Order: sequence, then C-alpha cells, then structure tokens
Amino acid sequence: MAVLAATAGGALSAPAAAEGDTPVGQVEFPTHCLPPQEAGLPPADGPTTARITVDNPAPQVGDTVTVTYQVARTPAVNPVGAELPADALTPAGRVLLSGAQSGEVTVVGAQRNDPVPAGAALPAVTMTGTFTVTAPGQTSLAPGGYTLHTSQPLGLDTVCTPAAEPSAAPVSARLTASALPTANLRSVFLGAPSGKPGAKVAVTAAGFTPGSAVTLAGRAGAAETADRVTATADAWGVAVAELPVKDKATTAVVAYEGAAWSARQGSGPAAYAVVDVVPAAAAAVPTATQRVTATVEPGGLAMTQTGEDITLGAVPYGDGGAAPGRIGTVTVTDARGGPAGWSLIGKVTDFTGPGGVRIPGASLSWTPVCAAAPGSATACTAGSAGVVGPEGAVLASTPDAAPAGGTFTVDAAVTLQVPRYTAPGAYTAVLTLTLS
Repeated sequence: MAVLAATAGGALSAPAAAEGDTPVGQVEFPTHCLPPQEAGLPPADGPTTARITVDNPAPQVGDTVTVTYQVARTPAVNPVGAELPADALTPAGRVLLSGAQSGEVTVVGAQRNDPVPAGAALPAVTMTGTFTVTAPGQTSLAPGGYTLHTSQPLGLDTVCTPAAEPSAAPVSARLTASALPTANLRSVFLGAPSGKPGAKVAVTAAGFTPGSAVTLAGRAGAAETADRVTATADAWGVAVAELPVKDKATTAVVAYEGAAWSARQGSGPAAYAVVDVVPAAAAAVPTATQRVTATVEPGGLAMTQTGEDITLGAVPYGDGGAAPGRIGTVTVTDARGGPAGWSLIGKVTDFTGPGGVRIPGASLSWTPVCAAAPGSATACTAGSAGVVGPEGAVLASTPDAAPAGGTFTVDAAVTLQVPRYTAPGAYTAVLTLTLS
C-alpha cells in the first residue's frame, strides 16, 4: 500500500438535472435573458432552441468526454446600441448532468460572429467542454444557462437563464458508460505445503461470493484430480475445509464457484506435494548400498516495496494537467515450486484535498513495466497502460506454467490528470497493491 500526494486538485459539482421525458436531440425551453445594465434595455423572454452532443456516447469509466452545446436561437438581442462588429461575441454556458453521474460541465465558445445590426437578435453560438466519466450507467445531459459576452465597443454580458427549475431542463443527449473490468481477487491458502497420501490439508479460500458453494479440488497441471470437497462461503466470502489428498498425482489445490474452474470464478492454484512413505520391506537394500533421499521444500509467494510514499509533480493553478510520478519499485519472489502463476493488482482511492474536495481515483493512470531476474523459471508480463481507479487494474502477472517461479521487479510511471482551476493544496490518495 502506498500514499500518493499531488499539489493542486478539485472537482466539478452542481445541482443535478432530472432526465425528463424529452427525446434526445434539438430541444426548446423558455428563457429569461437579462441585458447588461449599461444597455438600458428591458429583459428579453422567449424560447431558446439548443442541441447537446457528445463525442463518445458509450465511454468507459475514466474516459474523458467532449460535450458540445449549440444554441441555434436565443431571445437575447444586441446590447450595444449600434452594430456589433464581427468576432466580438464570446459565449459561455453550463450543461447539466443527471442519472448515473450528476453535476455540471462548463462549456465555452470561440470569439467568432458575423456583424449584428443594432437591436437584432444575437446569432447562433457553439460552446464545448469536457468531463471525466466517474460512474457506470446512463447519464443524461440537459442545457443550462448561458452568458453572451460582447467585447466591442464595451465589455457587456447578457445572462440567459432557463425559466423553469433545473430539474425540468429538457434532456438533449444521453450517454451510457460501462464499468472497467474488475479483477478476480479470489485466492486459496493451504495449512501445509505437503503431506503423505490420504493426509488432510486445511484449505482456506477467500474472495468468493458470500453464501456460494465453493469447490476445493486437487490439480495435476491443468487437469483436476479425484481429490475434492465442497464448502460454503461465509458472509465475508471465506470458505474453510479439510481436503483429503489421496491422489499421488496432485501437485496443487484450486478453489472455484460453479460447475468447473474458470479464470473469472476460480483461484490460482496453491502448490502441494504428496510425499510417499516407502514401506519398511521396500527399504531393505543389498549390503554395501545406501538409499539417498533429498527433499526440495516449497516456499511461499511474497513481495517487498521500496518506500510507502509517492510524491507527484505539481501543476499550476488554473492550467491543471498531468502530475507525473513513479511508484516505489516492487520485488515479487515466487518460491512455491508449483505450476501456479500470480497477479499483482492495484486499486486507488479518490484524492482528498483541502475542505474535502476530491479528485476521482479514475483520474490516475499508469504505465507498468516488469522484468524477471536471470534464472527465473517464468517470464513476467506487465499490465496494460491505462486507468488505475477504485475498481483496480493489473500491474503485473505471470502465467500458470511448469515449472513456475523466480524473482521479478515491477515498476510503473503514474500520471494524475488534475482538472483546470482546481483549488490549490495537497491532495492525497491510497494506492493498494494485492498479490495473489
């Protein structure tokens, strides 16, 4: 487990907007536009015609989505009392999120327009912004208020707000986010690494569905042996039983839910050796000969890390951007002597800063690397580059193989994407690494 800290931080938050019954696409809603006091004009009330689109309607949690807010018609009029020059109008607005993810997205547009006669309606504008997907499921996007800023000959703001409550805002776009694949954290532990034929070994299986039937079975390579018992997982997902190991071919023990072992519902094998006892009659040997027996005893699976603190680079206030860093190097030692591989999984909490402001854990990504020491029996595979997040991602692994084992060095460069205009301060999260 490691603690990560970054300088700067923050998150978007705003009242949620209800999804409503309006179909997605172009929508119309009543608007109250308040011209700048300097213009001496009365408020303008009328419909706003708008459309919201997203660049990715089916993202994964952790993806960045670009939102476009187009105002095709507005009741707001030219406030300057004369012709508004070309390229003097700058729009900014809000897009309301509801459903699986709530909040709001700030959108802005370029300073681009044709000349507008005095008293004429202001032209159509287009605004864009981005947000990070933090929850799986359907999220609705509805238009919120917008401001039309004119910079010539004076800096004037016309503020347009929906006449209805935010919860009644018409839905103009929807997206459906999928969750990141979850890691299989099921594992099995043995009370002893070896025993004579028929000996009972204490087996503890963890990480299973509470209340499920868990099969504990012997394995010889990729095939199961005749050794098998069934136990029920308790409220914490732990199943405990004694497995009589009678089959001399058994070299490992696995645990799984369902009718057969699978990578999604089963644990990796725990090495076990059946040590046969030579009968007394067979021990007699001719005079002047000796029987020499050597036993190689299996060890365990362990890891160490260099340091528990990770300090990410600072980002300037207002700009946001990437805060880079590197995890403390992890050394994995596999001395079990069986055919089982291993996986090293990482999970990260949200980053918490001043006043409880948070940066989602899904904003942290990494690029893992893994190397096997000379003489290791198997190769090490680095996990995929991408989001770490609270759901977890694979940092490194080795496959099931015969023989398996060795010493492996695991490292990763990490990057935290800090949103723009994040409140200054230190933001801290916890990165947990689990080896199984």
